[in-house]
Amino acid sequence: MARVGPRLNQSNTLLMISSIYSSLTKTEKKVADYVKAYPEETVLATVTDLSEKAGVGETSVIRFCRKLGFRGFHEFKLSVAQDLVDRPPSVIDTSIDEQDDMMTVARKLTLQHEILLKNTLDLVNTDNLKMAVDKLLAANKVYVYGVGSSGITALDLHYQLMRLGLNVEAHRDSHIIAMSASLLKKGDLVFAISTSGSTRDLVDPVKEAKKNGADVICLTGHLRSPIATYADTVLLVSSREMPTEGGALATKFMQTYMLNILTTLLTMKKVDASESLEKTARSVVDKLY
Repeated sequence: MARVGPRLNQSNTLLMISSIYSSLTKTEKKVADYVKAYPEETVLATVTDLSEKAGVGETSVIRFCRKLGFRGFHEFKLSVAQDLVDRPPSVIDTSIDEQDDMMTVARKLTLQHEILLKNTLDLVNTDNLKMAVDKLLAANKVYVYGVGSSGITALDLHYQLMRLGLNVEAHRDSHIIAMSASLLKKGDLVFAISTSGSTRDLVDPVKEAKKNGADVICLTGHLRSPIATYADTVLLVSSREMPTEGGALATKFMQTYMLNILTTLLTMKKVDASESLEKTARSVVDKLY
């Protein structure tokens, strides 16, 4: 049986489930819900056991495993088992309570961010990261797109790439993004930032840019999102946003963290990066007291 879809590192199975959850069918979500709630029992279960406990057919379990990129149920279980070995021995409650004092709130938020950082690190795919670096260095021009909160992140990436000497511009307005994408051509590169990966104001222009021959890198929290289907390479971040928390600062921290890894690698590989950084620093030296 052939693998279906890209595989992340073996220790990332439970995170991968969360990352593709929105793209699963109703039946597959039942399997996902059980696995996430009872990973220890999943490791000890047979296909029949898991199908009965999740309330689905055995073929649905196998289909779920293949969608994650595994050859079969046994390979899937081995990966979940590795997840459990790497997981911290205890889970600390980081939910904010109305009765918490200021320092407790601060500590819980810090723990939340530590967990998200660790999860984002676990989601790093070195092949995808290398491809992103290579494509950025090879592009004639880079166009960074982001709307809403992701537009703010787009401006930050624009600043970082400009300081490294790349030919780059950023757009946050949906109309300008659409017009810009319609004019792209082979040799251009789109860097699309979307936490959900499902924002039409970004997905449609990215599709158009891809059709015009441009390369596409996307930074998202969902591996199987619409925008990822048009990307040459996907950079994943751990994201836990409720519908009422769009643009959460925690997500922005994770985006910035991933972009910091990316731009650091770019600085190391770009021949004249140091020269560009020095020139841009000198250009504003007299602006400081």
